[in-house]
Amino acid sequence: MKLQQKIISPLDIVILLKIIAYEGKQWNQLLLAEELFISQAEVSRSLARSKFAGLLDPAGKHVFQKALMEFLQYGIKYVFPQQPGAVVRGIPTAHSAMPLNEVIQSEENYVWPSGKGTMRGHSIIPLYPSVVDAVRVDSKLHELLALLDAIRVGRAREKKLAIELLTERVMAR
Repeated sequence: MKLQQKIISPLDIVILLKIIAYEGKQWNQLLLAEELFISQAEVSRSLARSKFAGLLDPAGKHVFQKALMEFLQYGIKYVFPQQPGAVVRGIPTAHSAMPLNEVIQSEENYVWPSGKGTMRGHSIIPLYPSVVDAVRVDSKLHELLALLDAIRVGRAREKKLAIELLTERVMAR
């Protein structure tokens, strides 16, 4: 008998944050797939993993906000580590994007590599490739993912601010 371990994927975090970005509005798997530029099958498998991990309710409609924040605050940088890479053109993230760019001034920008980007900075690999397209149409998701990247790659002050702002946004839903 072959056993398969259910392991959280970076896509699962993107989908959970997308659900948070809906701010309580109705959604379905097809809408998630379209807005995240992924297949409906990927959404279905992701929701199943998130339910198994205790990050999504058994009905698959509501994120367990406290559990998600606990994971993001204490585990994300270890499970999905990231190091800034070469300077490239891309979409701002971490402290280079809203809302952190309003309080943190830095000469060093971080971006998700993309030919459609508007900024040059050190490359940060996004949690999932389709993120660069999804955030162009959803500014709330962009903010959530940028705050998450600040936790993954930021210095102590940036991480502290990112955790505070992410907690406000996740727990408010």
